Amino acid sequence: MIPQKASARVIVDNDFSGDPDGLVALAHQLLAPRTHVVLVTSSFLSDKFKVPGKIDGQTARQGYDIAVELIDRLKLAHPVPVVSGAEAPSAADRDPGVAAQAIVAEAMREHPLPLIFTCGGPLTNLAEALRLEPKIAGRMKVIWIGGGGYPEGGWEYNMAMDAEAAREVIERSKVPLWQVPQPAYRQMGYSVAEMEADLRPISPFSRWLYDQFTNPPDFIDFGGVWPMGDSPLVLLSAITAETSQSREIPARRIGKDLRYGEPVPGRTLRVFEILDARTTHADFLARLRLHSAAKLK
Repeated sequence: MIPQKASARVIVDNDFSGDPDGLVALAHQLLAPRTHVVLVTSSFLSDKFKVPGKIDGQTARQGYDIAVELIDRLKLAHPVPVVSGAEAPSAADRDPGVAAQAIVAEAMREHPLPLIFTCGGPLTNLAEALRLEPKIAGRMKVIWIGGGGYPEGGWEYNMAMDAEAAREVIERSKVPLWQVPQPAYRQMGYSVAEMEADLRPISPFSRWLYDQFTNPPDFIDFGGVWPMGDSPLVLLSAITAETSQSREIPARRIGKDLRYGEPVPGRTLRVFEILDARTTHADFLARLRLHSAAKLK
C-alpha cells in the first residue's frame, strides 16, 4: 500500500441542505487520507430551495442535520464535530454565532498541521469569525467555490447569497484565498449515467448518497450531467493542485451588481481556471470502494 498521511487540518463549511454536490464533497473530504477534518459548519440557503414541511429560516439547521446523518452513515473511526451556522447573511452589528466561535477556536488552537477552511456556499460563517478574531487570517488558508468569472464578475449564487461576507473576506482581510469562480467549477460535470451505474452500486452509503440527487426542486431540469461544483474543494486540499491551472491576480472590490471593480491595494488571490475533473471523480469512486471493502473485513 502506498503510504499517505494527513498534511493539513480542514474545516468544511457548506450549505448542505441545498444541492447535494456539497454532500459529495463532504463525504470525499472525510474519506481523503491527506487531510483531517476537524470541524464541519453549515450555512444557510436561498428561500427558493427551502425544504417542504420544514420551518422557514432554518436551512442551516437542516444542513447540520443531514451532515450529521452523512457522518453517521459513513461509520468513521473518529467523531467529527458539526456546528449549525448563521441562518441569514452576515451583519456587522450581529453577535457572531456558534459556528464562527468554533472556527475561531480551531484556528487559534496550536497544532502541527496547517489549517484549511473550505467553503462551498456563502462566506458568512468565515466573515463572522474574522470579525470576532482578525488574527485567524494568519492561521489558515481558504478555498472558496464562488464568484463570477474574471475579469468581469457578475451574479453567482454563493457570492449573491452574502456579498457583504465576500467583501469582508476578500477586501478587508488578508487571509490567503484560493478562489474557484463559476467558469471553473462548472467544469466539474458528472454524468448522471455514471452516477447511477458507478456511484449507486458501491455500498449502502453510496446508494443513500445517490438518492439525495433523485428529488431536485421542480424548477431544475438537468440534462445528462450533474455539476459537482463543490468537489474542487477536495481536489485542491486533499489530492493535488498541480494538475489544475491557476494564476495569482490582484483582488478586486465587489460592486453592488457583483461585478469586479478596482484592485484592493496589497491584496492578491489565487484564482483557478482549469480543474482536473477526471482525477477528482475517479478518486471519489475509488475512496468509496476502499471504504466499503474495509467495512466488510
